[in-house]
Amino acid sequence: MADSSGFPKPHDVEQIPGTEGWERMYPYYYRFTTDDPKRKAYEESMFWFYDGLHYPEPIYPFDIIWDEAWFLALSQYNTRIFMVPPALGVDHRIINGRIYISPVPVANPEDIPQRVEWFMERAGYYYQNWDELYAKWETKMSQVIKDLDELDIPELPEMEDVSVVFDAVGKSSGYELLKAYDRLIQLGILAWQYHFEFLNLGYAAYVTLLDFCQKAFPDIPLQRVTQMVSGIDVILYQPDEELKRLARLACELGIEDQILADKSVDELFAELKQSNDGRIWEQRFEKAKYPWFYISTGTGWFHHDSSWLDELEIPLASIRLYIQKIKKGDSIDRPLGELKRERDRIITEYRALLATDEDRQTFDNLVGTAQRVFPYVESHLFYVEHWFHSIFWNKMREVSRRFVKAGFWPDVEDIWLLNRHEIKQAMWDLVTSWATGTEPMGNLHWGPEIAWRKGVMEKFKQWNALPAVGTPPETITEPFTIVLWGITNDSLAAWAKGKDGDGSKLTGFAGSPGVVEGTVRVCRTVADISTLQDGDVLVCPTTSPSWAPAFTKIKAAVTDVGGIMCHAAIVCREYGLPAVVGTGTGTQTFQSGQRVRVDGNTGTIELIEEA
Repeated sequence: MADSSGFPKPHDVEQIPGTEGWERMYPYYYRFTTDDPKRKAYEESMFWFYDGLHYPEPIYPFDIIWDEAWFLALSQYNTRIFMVPPALGVDHRIINGRIYISPVPVANPEDIPQRVEWFMERAGYYYQNWDELYAKWETKMSQVIKDLDELDIPELPEMEDVSVVFDAVGKSSGYELLKAYDRLIQLGILAWQYHFEFLNLGYAAYVTLLDFCQKAFPDIPLQRVTQMVSGIDVILYQPDEELKRLARLACELGIEDQILADKSVDELFAELKQSNDGRIWEQRFEKAKYPWFYISTGTGWFHHDSSWLDELEIPLASIRLYIQKIKKGDSIDRPLGELKRERDRIITEYRALLATDEDRQTFDNLVGTAQRVFPYVESHLFYVEHWFHSIFWNKMREVSRRFVKAGFWPDVEDIWLLNRHEIKQAMWDLVTSWATGTEPMGNLHWGPEIAWRKGVMEKFKQWNALPAVGTPPETITEPFTIVLWGITNDSLAAWAKGKDGDGSKLTGFAGSPGVVEGTVRVCRTVADISTLQDGDVLVCPTTSPSWAPAFTKIKAAVTDVGGIMCHAAIVCREYGLPAVVGTGTGTQTFQSGQRVRVDGNTGTIELIEEA
């Protein structure tokens, strides 16, 4: 039952028939509960919104590891380490396989002044020593990736090598397999500890600038503040830049038509090896792979988000797209010069409106800090969600192969239907049955359970997730909720209302300025961007770095989820394209072939012609 706000209570959402008991797939602390009156009252008093930004689909039991990781990491940095003044952590729950989150505010306003003092001391140290500390971060994160890459997942032999006896090793392959799995999970959690070491501060610097600007210039659009930190290179753009370089090199060598030919990767490279120019290009392609092809085909948050290294057809398709644009005489570069000029113009004009030298000095400091720290907001994605995760998923597949060999389940991909805690139990079953020479119970237990869970996941995928449940706060003030997820009082009102009566108009977040008309192309996955035509309006759940080639073809982007600092909004600003993000239902409202008007200044999309 929904209250006057239009959002149902979290405990009133009905289960999908045939999924009863799904809660056992996930850790117990993710459940909404009616068993305890105190916890039930807390859950009903909070506002829980669907985190479609990170999870545009139901979460598999194992894939929840990254949600657990940031549940801890983001919250600890806000609440216990940097002491962010108005915000504590972010609480998490699951409804029908979907992640719902709720930012926890500081309950007592009288605590905020003391938290400000602590934050200024602790965060101030990072801001003052940003470059030095970030260099240390890169070293730490690179080491974690190296440790992961070198981690061996042992086999269980019929008989241990004789060296175990002669070298007095004193431990078995079974023990080493247990240790390797523990180490794999520990490295995953550690990577996410590092993930948030700088991230909250990166957003906090931007939010502090935003707060200053909104007080100094009450009518300033949020986009103007984001434009003050645009035109800055980040490492996350490098994989796409490598593809552009390869496209240019192909044209310079005169082998562009050879690469454009309809051949598989293996066929193409076998042919390229027959000529000197082909070998030069192939060598440059090989050099680009590490580390730049450790880029996920999705967000990197899901096990099925393979990397370019796993599917070389994907980067090759992007290279071909860039070659086609070069042959037509189109630019494939981001308009950096124009962006920087517009950025500097906006900063200069707003600075001139300030009345005192003190305000101008504060403004200069805030803009400078935001520009210095902003690259991390995107760069960490490459190290963690893409490079680290791409290796991690394949290491987990090695773990699963040990279970498949022992008859626990038939398919390597079945392991994702167990959560990490259940896999540890199954691992003990595996190594103890190996040690004793008996049959494990694994298949008897997991065979029917995995079959049931597959059915549950399919039913979850058919459910249209509610945008939010619970009690909306009177005013949305938590900064990360606004800039990353795009949750504001206006967006809540739009969600509660739904789309306009005839479905002809949808409102979202003004992510990147500009107004255009174009043909809708709904793309739900990165594989769908091959359907894009020049000048299309991309309508999608969200975007990730693998979507980069799309931004050289489209006129505008519309996403279901995200705020002004989400990936789609940032990249559209970098390419000078209008964007409306956080619409809630863009992919459900519009269909490929329709013509729409996208207004990135006001955050509206209007249907102007049916398909």
